[in-house]
Amino acid sequence: MALSIHERNRSVTHLLNGTHTSLQSIVPIPYKISKPKLLGKALDLQFGVLIGFTGDLKGKLILSGEHAVFSEIGKSMFGMDIEGEMLTSFSGELGNMLAGNLSAKIEEHGIRTDITAPTIMEGKTTLSGFDKAIQLTADFENTGNMDIYLLIDELG
Repeated sequence: MALSIHERNRSVTHLLNGTHTSLQSIVPIPYKISKPKLLGKALDLQFGVLIGFTGDLKGKLILSGEHAVFSEIGKSMFGMDIEGEMLTSFSGELGNMLAGNLSAKIEEHGIRTDITAPTIMEGKTTLSGFDKAIQLTADFENTGNMDIYLLIDELG
């Protein structure tokens, strides 16, 4: 049975709040987060990680930014420079940590999900074919920006 508009909006609010809470609990760099923006039907990026959601929520979480931003986040978490293949691996693991934490947070509100393995995207990448796309930008202090995209294919 399809969700009402009110239920769908409530679920999206839980998803957005869970994303912010997950980021706060995992990344030890102070940041400011933008207001959510609804995007069009295609998304272009250069570097990022994609984690899929299945279950009550079908969609994707994408973290996108410069290599240097992911590297600084890794350095803040592990106390060492993260480069090359280690940066690629770390970026996937950061996506796993955020998506797993987000999945647990929204389950507190009755939205049951599982996450998929991370997919790393490097080079000019265009994503399309999703129902709704919401963008948040986290501006990490003395580090740079990371765009967070929530691509929602189906909710409820």
